[in-house]
Amino acid sequence: METVVTEIAADVFRLSTLHPEYGIQFNQFLVRDEEPFLMHTGLRRMFSVTLEALRSLIDPARLRWIGYSHFEPDECGALNEFLAAAPRAQPVCGFVGAQVMLKDYADREPRVLQNGEILVTGRHRLRFLATPHLPHGWDAGLFFDETQNTLFCSDLFFQPGATPALIETDIVGPARAAMRASLAGPLAHDLPYTPYTERTLERLAALKPAVLATMHGASYRGDGERAILELAGTIRELLG
Repeated sequence: METVVTEIAADVFRLSTLHPEYGIQFNQFLVRDEEPFLMHTGLRRMFSVTLEALRSLIDPARLRWIGYSHFEPDECGALNEFLAAAPRAQPVCGFVGAQVMLKDYADREPRVLQNGEILVTGRHRLRFLATPHLPHGWDAGLFFDETQNTLFCSDLFFQPGATPALIETDIVGPARAAMRASLAGPLAHDLPYTPYTERTLERLAALKPAVLATMHGASYRGDGERAILELAGTIRELLG
């Protein structure tokens, strides 16, 4: 497996590995700063290739913060391996994630962020947004880089297969097609539709992100507010 590194915003890097068995890209994102921040760790069994990609950008020992959206192997499976490689690194998540998962799972105590709290890494300001059950899991949360207007949106806008690193055209169409296809498969209920789904998506759209950093598939640069609102309409249409 090969990991491709692409700068999608100033000092924000996408580390993307196409997994041949799953047929999807697993994307991690590094915010290179005084206190480097890694969004997602990738699968534990992909740790070595992810680490080598990270090494091309920083000394992994400098890593300070490790964030993720919800407790799944692709989001934080290699968390403890990264903690071992980076003596100063600390997981960062919301209250539910810490209490229910990380206080037992993580080899190092997590830093707990309240909804709306800002993590300052140097030049960058990362706002934590609690988003229960979006994309899935009651511990779910996203990070928004206010410095670059980049939303690390986890499994939202999922696109399978090999995609470009960054697009400036339509991201909603491919995401809609993937969502329609998944409805006929065993993962049909991965995204729950709750009374809070649309309200949460509207809250994300109001941030007016300029870049959407997606976990699986191409990242997007453009009118993030419009894209999120269109995605909300698609989710309502298919699941609501």
